[in-house]
Amino acid sequence: MARSNKADQELTEVFNQLWALDSNRLKPGIDYIISLQGKAGYVAPGSNSARDRAHAPLFTYVNEEKLKSIETYAHFINLLDNYEMSTGVSETVTAEELQENRLFIDAIVKTDVMKCAHKYLVRKRQSPSDPAQFKRQLYDIWFKLYHRDRNGGEDSCGFEHVFVGETKYNQEVTGLHNWVQFYLQEKHGHVDYKGYKARQNKDTPDEDDHVLSLQFSWKGLVKPVGCSFIGVSPEFEVALFTIIFLMSTEKMTSVVVKVDEYVLELVVYRCGRSIATSYPKLLSSNNRDL
Repeated sequence: MARSNKADQELTEVFNQLWALDSNRLKPGIDYIISLQGKAGYVAPGSNSARDRAHAPLFTYVNEEKLKSIETYAHFINLLDNYEMSTGVSETVTAEELQENRLFIDAIVKTDVMKCAHKYLVRKRQSPSDPAQFKRQLYDIWFKLYHRDRNGGEDSCGFEHVFVGETKYNQEVTGLHNWVQFYLQEKHGHVDYKGYKARQNKDTPDEDDHVLSLQFSWKGLVKPVGCSFIGVSPEFEVALFTIIFLMSTEKMTSVVVKVDEYVLELVVYRCGRSIATSYPKLLSSNNRDL
């Protein structure tokens, strides 16, 4: 369900506040360098064959010292190895992993980005003003386990799907909309970047763009197109999608906003009180009618 233009304009203002406050966003060409190479081709539905239009990795360089030294990134990276890749396989959460989840939430709520998001959600009566209760709300939205494959146990959560990625029936890549995970998986040889997807008006993306549509394979399975923010902090993405999730009760919510120079459709699916998936879709840069 798409929200009204009035709501989109309000969210545009809020999300641009978050963008301006995202001091942990990495700088393209300085903190990281990407190589876009070729335009990705068509992949037939259900196929795991894609012509490789990018023979080199997407990420030429990332300042890993920044990823280690910025608290939110460091705690975020600690979470990436906590999950089973395949849906239908029950997740087992250890005491150490529970603590890692809490440390990540503790770190992001201290940032100006999440403070701004929390203030907005309190004003909209969608979140409790008490910080401890807000943390519990964030935990339920992002880390509470649920059934994605109805034949198995509790096999998924919002964080796993959106930020880590999953495979469905070992045949299809789902989720994996995060640039840090993409970079680390590419570095370890698990991701093969195939090329970029252009915007609707056929623009060629720039290597300093903070939003890209990509085609890639992950552990041998092809994702025909996946859109991700590039360089933004974990707290920015959590704040953005948490707001959209809480401002709607629909199973699927889609809002069109202009954040910085990017016209985006931001999509969130819910599973009860948790996020099922969330991702940006890059629209035509000429579409200014918001």
